[in-house]
Amino acid sequence: MASACKKDHAPSSSLGIPESDEERASESRSDVSDESDSDGYSDVETDCQFHEKEPCKFYNSGGCRDGDRCAYLHVCKYALKGNCRYGSKCKLKHSTSEGASSGASNRMRYEEEEERKADPKLTDGRCYQWQLNDGNTWKDIKNDHIIEAQYSLPHTKGIKIYNTPYGAVSIDFNRMKVYGKSLRVRRLDDGNTVWIWYCILRRKWSKYGDKDSKGNMSSVKSSDIERKFQSNPASSFTFSIGAETIEIRFREMRQVSTNRKRKVTRRPFYQRQQAGAAVTASAFQNMSLAPKPQWQFEGDGGAWHEFKHRRGTQSECSLTSEDIERKYQQDTSGSMAFRVKGQSYKLDFGVMIQTNLKTQHTRRIRRVLV
Repeated sequence: MASACKKDHAPSSSLGIPESDEERASESRSDVSDESDSDGYSDVETDCQFHEKEPCKFYNSGGCRDGDRCAYLHVCKYALKGNCRYGSKCKLKHSTSEGASSGASNRMRYEEEEERKADPKLTDGRCYQWQLNDGNTWKDIKNDHIIEAQYSLPHTKGIKIYNTPYGAVSIDFNRMKVYGKSLRVRRLDDGNTVWIWYCILRRKWSKYGDKDSKGNMSSVKSSDIERKFQSNPASSFTFSIGAETIEIRFREMRQVSTNRKRKVTRRPFYQRQQAGAAVTASAFQNMSLAPKPQWQFEGDGGAWHEFKHRRGTQSECSLTSEDIERKYQQDTSGSMAFRVKGQSYKLDFGVMIQTNLKTQHTRRIRRVLV
């Protein structure tokens, strides 16, 4: 039975990654804006579970040398789907050794799996399923609501998960691939996912349809772009702002106008599975053995230092790394004020920058898991 979905929150509409060529030098700061280490991946511990057996492909193609030792079903795969054209004359078995009721159960499971292969949107009833494949079969990733939560944030490039049957696995969200291992990754959904489209604007990820800095509503919405994308993912979406024509090229994931190109991305509106409802957005720091978030600023020599209270009234910092993390969990694109040596500063999570409000001097900040 399909489990109910509970919409938890919409991804932030403006999360920072610089885009233009002249800002390329500062682009690296976004690589650690919501990640645990320099390779740009959030670290999470999770594990996998296995699918049911499938019909043996060697048995169906002429013979399996493993015989009774084979881990797969020695039964006609077409009979399980109910469309074997040979019927009773088929040379392959039309039932399993476990009996008719077990055969029917296996047939249902097999049909469901075949449907999921034919339609990558189809889950087993859940809102979404993240899976890995080692070349043999797809395996569900346990606690995948944590992966989904990170994937819903437009500035997060990937995630590193631990305690899988394959050890630590790094998933690239943009390319939907696994780094360094002979594994494939995919995300299934039930066809009801609400997809949000974002574009880089003033060093922030801004959602199509949001108001600009002057309060003007965008002429195009995420839903408009998504309908075109669903109809043909290899095409493009064109719209106009005044006299200027703008094109979103789906293959390149770029917004192209006369004078420049901007990055775009497509991420799901986060939905938390019913089974994972007890896990909050701060699950990363609360999970057993999971790394702890730490906030750092870049010093004059390029070294990174943790935000923390420092001894001495003149050098006292008014906040700690834990204070910043609590504020960040409330709004990942927001900001907060603090004081150091009697001077006022502002942290901007959207662009991961610390600004001295008197001198306007800026420093990079980052969030890492240690």
